[in-house]
Amino acid sequence: MTDHVEEQPLGRPRAEERPAAAELEQATRERDEYLDALRRLQAEFDNYRKRVQRDQAEFVRLASERVLKQLLPVLDDLERALEAASEHEEAKLEEGVRLVYRSLVDALAKEGLVEVETDGAFDPHTQEALLAQPSAADEGTVIQVLQKGYKLGDRVLRPARVVVSAGVPAGTEPNA
Repeated sequence: MTDHVEEQPLGRPRAEERPAAAELEQATRERDEYLDALRRLQAEFDNYRKRVQRDQAEFVRLASERVLKQLLPVLDDLERALEAASEHEEAKLEEGVRLVYRSLVDALAKEGLVEVETDGAFDPHTQEALLAQPSAADEGTVIQVLQKGYKLGDRVLRPARVVVSAGVPAGTEPNA
C-alpha cells in the first residue's frame, strides 16, 4: 500500500489554505487602515499643537503691543519735560525726569520696543512724511524728526513722523 499524495501545482494554495490566506489578507488590510488612521490622527494633533503655540504667541504679542502703544505718549511727554527742564536750568527736576525716562526706556526695550531709524533716506514702511521742504540735502532724505517712531519686532507700532528734503530750491545753485 502506497500513500498517495496529491501534488499541487506551485503557486496555487490547497483548498484548506484559501480561507486562511483570505483571513490574513483581511487582517493585513485592517492593520493598514488602522495604521493610516493613526498617522492621520497624529498629524492632526501635531498641527493642532502648532496652531495653539502660534495663537498663544500672537496673543502675547498683541497684549504687549497694546501696553506699549499706551506708554508711547508717556515717553513723548517725558522727552518734552527733559527738553523744557534743560532750558530752564532746573538741574534737580531734570535729573529726576531723566532717571524716570531712562527706566521707562529700559523697561520698554526689555519688552522688545525699538526706535525706528530715521537717518538717511525716507522709508515709507517705517516713517510718515508730514512735510517736504527745500534743503541742501538730497531729495527724499529725512532732515528733521517731528515724532519718533517705534517698532515691536518686525511690526511698526507707530511710524516716525518726519520732514523730508524736497531737494535744492529751484533757481539756486547747489554748494559744490
